[in-house]
Amino acid sequence: MIKMDLLKRAFKVIISISVLTGIWQLTVLSGRFEKSLLPSPAGVFAGMSGLIKDGTLFTNLGVSLARFLTGYLTAVITGVTLGLLLGWNKSVWSYIEPVVQVLRPVSPIAWFPFIVLWFGIGDAPAVVTIFIAAFYPILLSTVSGVRNVDAVYLKVADNFGIRQPQLLFRIILPAAFPLIANGLHIALGSARVFLVAGEMIGAQSGLGFMIINARNSLRSDLVLAGIIFIGILGLLLDRLIRFLENRIKRKWGVSAEVRD
Repeated sequence: MIKMDLLKRAFKVIISISVLTGIWQLTVLSGRFEKSLLPSPAGVFAGMSGLIKDGTLFTNLGVSLARFLTGYLTAVITGVTLGLLLGWNKSVWSYIEPVVQVLRPVSPIAWFPFIVLWFGIGDAPAVVTIFIAAFYPILLSTVSGVRNVDAVYLKVADNFGIRQPQLLFRIILPAAFPLIANGLHIALGSARVFLVAGEMIGAQSGLGFMIINARNSLRSDLVLAGIIFIGILGLLLDRLIRFLENRIKRKWGVSAEVRD
């Protein structure tokens, strides 16, 4: 049954990619776009192969992954910790929430001038940008999860004499985890987008820099190759988060694994 399910998924992936590639090739053959504006699938795949063979891809991919993990994991630790504390302490959150709601809609790109001035160029601007992009979804989802914990859980914990900090980690965190996990998924997508933006502005390496460098060299095939690699990386990261999420849910007995 599992093998059949995997085969069906693989078949759907192959069909969708084939249709997309076919539309792409037909658009190129129509002659409406110059080769420099829209390279053919074969040209882009050749560019991808070249990036893999000369090691450029793996060098930039490693740098981007290191920046992403540093910024994202820092946002997870900070956002979940503050979210648990602020969600539990409603009076303190009532003072902090207005500030969070004012800052949350501000795009990390708007902070770029200050980020570059404060942190210089290199890894730091990209890491800080990723942190800002991921922090607010995680914080708000954690606060919401804590504030929506079923009161029955708290009464049972009180009957069994469970007090802080055991109450926070043994009752509240598992009960709030589904909403926290939702925030982690949202933050993952946001952080992935702004990783590329951060590397385009204040970095001299990474996938974002690779795309900008290819654009400056008028290599649209390498630009599209970089975009495809970023999409594949995002898919793999999303699957990894889902895998870890399901492992934690099974451990805590929150819910069964949900398959796509």
